Amino acid sequence: MSVDRCSEPGTSPLESLAVGLERDVFLRTLIRELSGVLEDVVGLAEASGFVSIVGRNMGQQINDSYRRALGVAKLDRKQVADVLLDLKARINGAFELAEVTNEKLVLVNSRCPFEDKVKGRTSMCMMTSNVFGHIAADNLGFAKVELDQTIAAGDPRCRVVVHLEATDESERAEGREYFVDQAEDDQATE
Repeated sequence: MSVDRCSEPGTSPLESLAVGLERDVFLRTLIRELSGVLEDVVGLAEASGFVSIVGRNMGQQINDSYRRALGVAKLDRKQVADVLLDLKARINGAFELAEVTNEKLVLVNSRCPFEDKVKGRTSMCMMTSNVFGHIAADNLGFAKVELDQTIAAGDPRCRVVVHLEATDESERAEGREYFVDQAEDDQATE
């Protein structure tokens, strides 16, 4: 059997086939399968830990990008809220602010950037927790992210509470705490 190899992009005799594969679907499926393998091999808690590390790194890169673009050393509360909404919109999420106080931001989401690939993969929610948590903490000193509802767990939407201050309410909340990186904070003040 002979196979013609096409060296020019967009000249494949198969490109018109409806196979439902393009880069976005491929990458979302890749992340889903990686998180699924981690959950199966090391368990949900450990898989969430691995995804958390990736989320922390992503949060630092995203935070740095927004700070540079805004020309600021630190984001204020309003900028943090704006950044969280903007970054999710850029990756095809549908987050909205449901509540804003000095103590917390409550965000709701009707469309996950991972779309249907997130269903049943709750470890993937650590991306949101860590990105939101690190951006808020790196700029405001503290965050506790509570994943109150998630599409991954079968809820019709996500409801994410980002506590910006340690309060009685945040102490009672189940979530992950984030603190400013002291070494990074020291460099920013020099």
